[in-house]
Amino acid sequence: MTEVPFDFWMFLAGLGIFLFGMRHLEDGIKGLAGKSFQRFIRRFTNRSWKGILTGTFVTAILQSSSMVTLLVLAFLGTGMLTLKSALGVVLGANLGTTITAWVVAALGFKMNIADFSFPFLAVGILSYLFLESRPVLKNIGGFLIGFGLLFLGLDFMKDALDAVAEQLDLSSFSRYGLWAFLLLGLIVTALIQSSSAMIVIILSALNAGLIDVYQSFAMIIGANMGTTSTLLLGSIGGTADKKRLAVANVIFNSSAGIIIFLVLEPLVDGVYSFFKMTDPLMELVLLNTLLNLAGILLFLPFLGAFQSFLKNRFKSAEPGGETLYIKNITAEFPDVALKAIRDELDHMYGYVLDFIYHNFSIGSIAGKPSGWKSIFQTAININEKYDKIKRIEDELTGFYALLQEQNLDKDEAEELTESMLSLRSMVYGAKDIKDVAHNISYMSEGEDPLAQEVLKRLQIFVKLQTEEVYHRNLSTEENKFDLTEGIAKNEEFYKEMIAFLYENIKHHTKKGVPISTMTNVIKQTVSAMNNLCSAIHIKPVENELVES
Repeated sequence: MTEVPFDFWMFLAGLGIFLFGMRHLEDGIKGLAGKSFQRFIRRFTNRSWKGILTGTFVTAILQSSSMVTLLVLAFLGTGMLTLKSALGVVLGANLGTTITAWVVAALGFKMNIADFSFPFLAVGILSYLFLESRPVLKNIGGFLIGFGLLFLGLDFMKDALDAVAEQLDLSSFSRYGLWAFLLLGLIVTALIQSSSAMIVIILSALNAGLIDVYQSFAMIIGANMGTTSTLLLGSIGGTADKKRLAVANVIFNSSAGIIIFLVLEPLVDGVYSFFKMTDPLMELVLLNTLLNLAGILLFLPFLGAFQSFLKNRFKSAEPGGETLYIKNITAEFPDVALKAIRDELDHMYGYVLDFIYHNFSIGSIAGKPSGWKSIFQTAININEKYDKIKRIEDELTGFYALLQEQNLDKDEAEELTESMLSLRSMVYGAKDIKDVAHNISYMSEGEDPLAQEVLKRLQIFVKLQTEEVYHRNLSTEENKFDLTEGIAKNEEFYKEMIAFLYENIKHHTKKGVPISTMTNVIKQTVSAMNNLCSAIHIKPVENELVES
């Protein structure tokens, strides 16, 4: 018999085409329904078992456990998912990836798959190239290209292996036992960074008769363990949550894989006998599904304890900074990033309100120390609070720059701009008060009765105005806060205060607080309230008011 050389380049081209097809398939689906899946994940992951079902379903559709894991990390960083729910989604994602194997085993070896792929490629490429102005149709084209390339790549790999199937002798390799095949699956998967591609290679080898079902299942177990390298490599230098999920994924897949491997032969025989399967390809994909189901059943009862274990790990990798949410995520998913910015602005409003209340001693319970110690201590606290506000502003501005680089739609771009305008208004409000903080302290510490009365009226004004703005913002649409009305009320108060000040000027002594100082404090306080009104008008705030 004439020896046929192994066409290495044909096999490698097939692998590359398959991986490239996976990328186009993922991008096409993400463009068509990416946000829908993000909302779906957010909504249906409040329980661990829901997280598993959600992870399975979304990964089965998107055919990318890596993308689902990135989404989970984003939601985890913004606080929309607990670590326990995130672990459930990751378990489900492992099961969802088995759909590729089912499709390939059912269709890929039962027909001329190159001919099958051509119509998808033809329609997909033409749509992708000539329907640039129609995003939906272009994304459908990308999806069809990906689908066609998957099967074209599979055809190349299958033909390359079929050509040399009868010439290869793996008996020397087999003498090392099934452990050798497990390690082979693990190493190759870690190198090509795709368990789906590795499973297709294994199915092709099994179909060509190069390996038997036992050896191929050992390689499948290795591939499931090797695919954890993707998240593991991505976690290097990443956030604590990313490291926790990466370690969890390694533990999930390795534990289930080793346990199943120890009973591999009786399990394969049992599945063969119980399901009466005559097609080794279908038996292999069923075993692959059972492997991932075993991982779910093994860890589901212990996800709560596992969450506690992981929470105590990688604390040194917790991101620094004053923000609570944006420091934990990337700008890769704009709607998640915008939700994080909204949450940050809710907290920023609370910080600004706390800073203003502190300056006016609103809600102060403890007795007031006297003398220079009180002034010095208050100044330090006020400066620390203002510095924190500025640091949060800097972090949000930096994140804003990153988010601008993303492909935002019109609504997202408008929301981002409005959020930054709201941020600026809040910071301006804090600065208005900071500029007269020393004057407010002087009025408070002095014995001038007129200054004390002015300060008292300002305290009442600030308290009532901030509470009214907040509660009307949460009320029904008919009673919603109106910016023009709010600013008009502030200006009316300003006129009343100036009139009151000049009406009582004749009783004012030269040793008292200068009139110019008090008018400046009134002016800056009204300006601060105008800025907070503007901030609320642009960006509704959802958090609780500072406790009084």
